[in-house]
Amino acid sequence: MSQELTAQGARDAGEGRCATGKSDHGRTREPTADRPSSPGLTLTAALLGFFVITLDASVVNVALPSIGRDLHGGLTGLQWVVDGYTLPFAALMLSAGALSDRIGASRAFGGGIAVFTAASFACGLSPGLPVLVAARVVQGVAASAMLPSSLALVRQAFPDTAESPAGGKGRARAVSLWAAGGASAVAVGPVIGGALTAAWSWRGIFFINLPVGLLALLLLARTARSERRPAPLDVPGQLTAVLALAALTFAVIEGGRQGLVALAMALVALVAFLRVESRHPHPVVPLGLFRDRTVTVSIAAGSAFSFAFYGVIFVLSLFFQESRGQSALTAGLMFVPMTALIPVVNILAGKVTNRYGPRLPMIVGQLVMLAGLLALLPIGTGTPAPVLAVAMIPVALGGALAVPPLTAATMEAVPAERAGLAAGVLNAGRQAAGGLSVAVFGALVADRAHFLSGMRTGLLLAAVLLTATTAATVLALRPRR
Repeated sequence: MSQELTAQGARDAGEGRCATGKSDHGRTREPTADRPSSPGLTLTAALLGFFVITLDASVVNVALPSIGRDLHGGLTGLQWVVDGYTLPFAALMLSAGALSDRIGASRAFGGGIAVFTAASFACGLSPGLPVLVAARVVQGVAASAMLPSSLALVRQAFPDTAESPAGGKGRARAVSLWAAGGASAVAVGPVIGGALTAAWSWRGIFFINLPVGLLALLLLARTARSERRPAPLDVPGQLTAVLALAALTFAVIEGGRQGLVALAMALVALVAFLRVESRHPHPVVPLGLFRDRTVTVSIAAGSAFSFAFYGVIFVLSLFFQESRGQSALTAGLMFVPMTALIPVVNILAGKVTNRYGPRLPMIVGQLVMLAGLLALLPIGTGTPAPVLAVAMIPVALGGALAVPPLTAATMEAVPAERAGLAAGVLNAGRQAAGGLSVAVFGALVADRAHFLSGMRTGLLLAAVLLTATTAATVLALRPRR
């Protein structure tokens, strides 16, 4: 999730783009109620918020077997533990930027992190899977409000104006640090999840959010409140988007007759969504964005990356513990070679994009991830751990290389005033694809007697998606002259 802002986010911040796609050009001062006394405090609060919501997207995977044993839940329930967070996070992100503008970024962030912290406490105390899933949904709703408002707070604290001592470089550096917080969370999530589960309990992965959330709130209290700005909301579009995504996920996870009914609901909701978006004056997803082939291909490629990455993390977390009998800590450590490279490669990807344009690193990144998926096909319960760890590296390496340039390609393909909107659609698409991948991979490995064959089918499906998006990138994106 954090990868898409590492390279391009700093550049957009330096150019004066905001989370909702507005521009600062021609202005002499950031329109806030008053200036924060310490930009560093604001940046730290925003970084902590971004870190903790990114962490919760990955930290729970390694703890799933322990949660299942403790709360007597099957694989279907465990899938909802993951998707209960991811789906509202993805769907509500479409309107979160406008909501942040309407009530003020500081209020949106403060309210979001307060609710997120309380929901984390409820997760840690959950007596059963239904309560845990419900609390995870609340976490996802809160996280969707926190993500755009945290970046808006950074923008507010580091105005790109002549009177700012740091100027655009200060903002660019701040946004880079903010993005690095999310990338770090992706890297350490499996290790933290495994360590806390092994040393204490799976409940610790949620309780760890409490001190982080409280610290962020204390820091936020020492900064100025953000000014409210008019921002239209597309309520019908947002509701139909949530219904379509939730029904589709339910259909994949639950299957059977209920799944067919849910699939029909998803199709009806999708048709309603498209109809609303084509007529609403301020749609959450302007369908005109997809007339640009660069935007369409970039969003498709980003979604394919998320489908592959989150699906692999989910299924291998189960494979390491359920099939190979490894501990939660060992399973978490298995992901270290894979995830530790993400922040480093993100930075490299930004430099490559600046020099060669987005097309080359997008193609190379997709091919590397595709090679990683194919390398995982022969693995089995007897595969040596070092071989497994090395085979996983290209999956993260490819995504880390390609996501920043595909974000850059999206931003460059739209006018400056629509950059934030396009980024929101891209981000929401990637999160939705990640949630659906957990549903699909989980359905394929539901029969434990055929776990390996189901896992390989999921890997092949992800490989087919990446092959298609790689071909589309080659054909649709023009090389830099």
